[in-house]
Amino acid sequence: MRIPLHRAALPASALALLVGGAVPAAAAEPHPAPASHALAPDTRFYVDPDSDAARQALTDLKHHDLAGARDMAKLASWPEAAWFTGGTPAEVESQVRSLVRRAGRAKAVPVLVAYNIPLRDCSQYSAGGAQSDAEYRAWIDAFARGLGSSKAVVVLEPDGLANLPADCGPGADPTGEQTAGRLADLNHAVDALERQPNSVVYLDAGNSHWQSVGTAAQRLLDAGVDRAQGFSLNVSNYFATDRATRYGTWVSQCVWFATEGPEWARGHADWCASQYYSPAAPNDGQPGNAVDVEDPSTWHWTDQWFQQNVGSPSTDALAHFVVDTSRNGRGDWKPPVGKYSGDPQTWCNAPGSGIGDRPTADTGVPLADAFLWIKTVGQSDGQCNRGIPGGTVDPEYGVVDPAAGAWWPEQAHSLVDNASPALTFNTARR
Repeated sequence: MRIPLHRAALPASALALLVGGAVPAAAAEPHPAPASHALAPDTRFYVDPDSDAARQALTDLKHHDLAGARDMAKLASWPEAAWFTGGTPAEVESQVRSLVRRAGRAKAVPVLVAYNIPLRDCSQYSAGGAQSDAEYRAWIDAFARGLGSSKAVVVLEPDGLANLPADCGPGADPTGEQTAGRLADLNHAVDALERQPNSVVYLDAGNSHWQSVGTAAQRLLDAGVDRAQGFSLNVSNYFATDRATRYGTWVSQCVWFATEGPEWARGHADWCASQYYSPAAPNDGQPGNAVDVEDPSTWHWTDQWFQQNVGSPSTDALAHFVVDTSRNGRGDWKPPVGKYSGDPQTWCNAPGSGIGDRPTADTGVPLADAFLWIKTVGQSDGQCNRGIPGGTVDPEYGVVDPAAGAWWPEQAHSLVDNASPALTFNTARR
């Protein structure tokens, strides 16, 4: 996970004109939107004119790097999420209110990330968060007040469910008190955010190569997903979109199976087939006869289990989800076999990665409400050492990576260069 850098506003209205884009148009004050906790397929997401990419484009231009400036201007023309990672309740309320008002004036919908849960990231790369459950609840209440009646998407606590306090290592949370507090905090956050008439709330559920379908579904239920729009996937990760949407569809169906499905299934999300195992497969040791998380050609066994046990509930009866496509254009990184004896940290500043599908609420996938750039493209995941004891230099780059959330120009340019599909200007944003 990563923490973004906060920054002061920098006028950049001339940026697009300098490098070939469109000049932002002035927008009238918005009218209140009718109450809705869903996203329309034609939703336009908010583009921050003072983003890291916009600033980098100006820097590149000053250094006469016209090609680099143009690439960064392309990146800056697309919407990305804004991360809120701390501060006092008064500060976060003011910051959120300012953002949603700017987005409203632009007649666009902002994407916000609430990332301040106690014991965040198991106190690792993105350590931090509120110091207590009470402090967190006051903070998220203020976040919700800042939203007011504005239309906004909220991604709630990346990794907060996939990496519970009890998952933080051997002997972590032996009494379960911290994990119980985490779930209570998330339930409180869902209710606080959903009280706002136009919030669209997604609890984060990790990614397709982390918790099993049943585990993810049960944790979502424990955190109140039935009272939210749904869940988010692949935040700050690299797994291909088709894997994420397939996994997300299973998780959603598993939630239904364990709550609205046949009587014998009630309360048994743990019985769902997953990306790791399906009872529908022969599981006889023959090639292709068992589910392999790394081989989607075997995932049809899990599809088969859900067809047999869930059927085809209406999409209106199922939890929906959003997918982070900010860096998954080339899929996940697999280091050469034997290159690293320790953890290669495939999730951390994966080399050779590229931007993936563009942000849109018209995904063509029944349960996928949107593809979003939730991770800020070009910000570091942290100081990776690929499991080398005492190492500080990232052997994939030959440098000490920037801290989590720090802007990394070289990484930003690489992600644009490797974008799949190739990155173009966002001509539909005005």
